[in-house]
Amino acid sequence: MIRLTNIKLALDHQDNAIEQAILCKLSLDESQLLNFTVFKRGYDARQKNNIVLIYTLDINTTCNDELLATFKNDNQVKATPDMAYKFVSQAPTHIENRPVVIGMGPCGLFIGLLLAQMGFNPIILERGQEVRQRTKDTFGFWRKKILNTESNVQFGEGGAGTFSDGKLYSQVNDRKHYSRKVLDEFVAAGAPEEILYVSKPHIGTFKLVTMVEKMRANIIELGGEIRFNQRVDSIEFDNLGNEESITEPIEGYENKKVTGLRLSSGEYIKTNHIALAIGHSARDTFEMLFKQGVYIKAKPFSVGFRIEHEQSVIDEARFGKNAGNEILGAADYKLVHHCSNGRSVYSFCMCPGGTVVAAASEEGRLVTNGMSQYSRHERNANSAIVVGIEPSDFTDKASCGEFAGDRDYVLAGMDFQRKLEEKAFKVGGENYDAPVQLVGDFIADRKSGEHGSVAPSYKPGVTYCDLRETLPDFAIAAIKEALPVFNKKINGFSMPEATLTAVETRTSSPIQITRHRDNFHSLNTEGLYPAGEGAGYAGGILSAAIDGIKVAEAMALAITTE
Repeated sequence: MIRLTNIKLALDHQDNAIEQAILCKLSLDESQLLNFTVFKRGYDARQKNNIVLIYTLDINTTCNDELLATFKNDNQVKATPDMAYKFVSQAPTHIENRPVVIGMGPCGLFIGLLLAQMGFNPIILERGQEVRQRTKDTFGFWRKKILNTESNVQFGEGGAGTFSDGKLYSQVNDRKHYSRKVLDEFVAAGAPEEILYVSKPHIGTFKLVTMVEKMRANIIELGGEIRFNQRVDSIEFDNLGNEESITEPIEGYENKKVTGLRLSSGEYIKTNHIALAIGHSARDTFEMLFKQGVYIKAKPFSVGFRIEHEQSVIDEARFGKNAGNEILGAADYKLVHHCSNGRSVYSFCMCPGGTVVAAASEEGRLVTNGMSQYSRHERNANSAIVVGIEPSDFTDKASCGEFAGDRDYVLAGMDFQRKLEEKAFKVGGENYDAPVQLVGDFIADRKSGEHGSVAPSYKPGVTYCDLRETLPDFAIAAIKEALPVFNKKINGFSMPEATLTAVETRTSSPIQITRHRDNFHSLNTEGLYPAGEGAGYAGGILSAAIDGIKVAEAMALAITTE
């Protein structure tokens, strides 16, 4: 087949316009075009009153080879790549110790699925509840302010992405087309087929719940074992000499080899291969790994607020007279500003037609996130507006004041996050109500008293206050500077009645559990495979799932060559 790219058509084009564009581009007559499919459909909204659709098409003709030769110098006409997934291995007839996957978010789910599809009968351990009970626990927290620290937005089957916008696009370099494998599996589990071709696919929370259940059933049918409410309290190792280890020596760290793990129940599971797909909020597990001598390093992340506008304001600013068009749907945005104080402020995890949600996983700490359903029909749009934080900031009392950590070590970023969340909890009233301020009051350094046209969507409730109490001074200054700049790109962005909700701290993991580039083992721990967001190797559903495929392949190859 032939792949045509960058085919531009009017937003309201006729049904036969795609076919006519193909015939025109390739100088064909109708009899030579056998069939075509839309591989990708995006849009260019830079001129909001003249929006065009951009298609990537896979076509089949009576003269494919001749066309490829004729257009060999045209980058828009190439052979369609083979995107079919090919398994790297199949399990041997006997495996002494089954591989174990810790965590069942998108990354762990795909590690488990791929290992099961290759016949390795993995054991998947999830500290939280299965997805439907987890949904009940989470909605219960939002209604009644009763937090289950093991079953919430962060922990449980499906991972943190279950309570999000369900975005399925990423900027990862995907030369092996792993993303297609992910999307194909999602469609097989009940996702809308449009995720295969729209440029910014999303699913939404309720659809993700049923998909996760179907993927779980598939793993079990293929021989996998899934256990819920199974927190891992320790990983067991043998220490290795440098000559015995496949990992390189690191000063200050011993080389190790995985021999098993112990659960909070006391049960011991013997295994030599553990995928660590724990997510970015498994702080007790980070502490356990640090104490056990697994190599970890601090990494940057970002903190800030959730901003809300009426979705109609964003639609009008982005799409003009085309606002409300069914193909375009609810408008999103992506913004960045480099501030005069050297910091960068950017939008993150934008949720069109969604809500701001309580995402706490520890008692006495408050954190927000954004969520949308598939329809994106809620009144407000929301996004995180966050400031980049470097490891050098974590313990810098001159710049971070009361939020600076007391101990300069690799988990200082986690301590920094906790202090921010504790302060937000206190300012909100110590009952999981979130601190909120109107944008106009925030810029003018005034405490807010009530909302205007934009009602904050955060549940269980909000407390109007002065958000200067909830972030370091440099972050407040950076966001104040950025909001009017963003207004020049999105008209109405810094409108006085837009709302800010504190605090957003879980943009990414505060650590990286570093691994080898070739075999994916931890730098100093053979048989431990750091994976996904918690290990610092992904950000979002799709990139986490892709990383899960890579880790599953590495584990399969390691097991079959033992």
